[in-house]
Amino acid sequence: MSTLLEKHIVELLQDRDEKAISLLYDNYGDTLYGVAYKVVKDEDLAQDVLQESFIKIWKKSDSYDVTKAKLFTWLFRITRNTAIDKLRSINTKSDKEIQIDVSDVYNLGVKGIVPELMDVKENLDKIEPKYKIVLEALFFEGMTQQEASDELDIPLGTIKSRLKIGLRELRKIYGTSMVLAIVLSVL
Repeated sequence: MSTLLEKHIVELLQDRDEKAISLLYDNYGDTLYGVAYKVVKDEDLAQDVLQESFIKIWKKSDSYDVTKAKLFTWLFRITRNTAIDKLRSINTKSDKEIQIDVSDVYNLGVKGIVPELMDVKENLDKIEPKYKIVLEALFFEGMTQQEASDELDIPLGTIKSRLKIGLRELRKIYGTSMVLAIVLSVL
């Protein structure tokens, strides 16, 4: 591309003249499509990226600085970044589509677990009494954290801290998945 034509396109862009887009498309469209296609590897998606890129180019035309980059470099970066953003957007959307019916997240197998039969109460004796009291109130007496706070005359924040530490101590005895199963079966 001639330097004169490039200067002319830049002037048109800076003047917000719509002829600039036509000239950009005619002179850079195929190359920018190739850039988009190389990133997204899909013809239709590359067309979308190209269209979005031209919209961004038009909207950001006043931010182009001749002293910082050549016109093609600026166009290339916008197109490439738009293609990468498009891929990320698609990947994020597909990551959010969770198939609940084929998920085994809820199949922990806790229905047959009864804390009384698992010697949980006996193992509570292995942890400090201040944690044991909180765990018993919450899990075996069915109190809420606020009710346990009122009943035991312990601040709510302390109840929460002792619960966390007490569960951590049980985790050392039973393992993470078993403590989760115990908590879920009691709730």
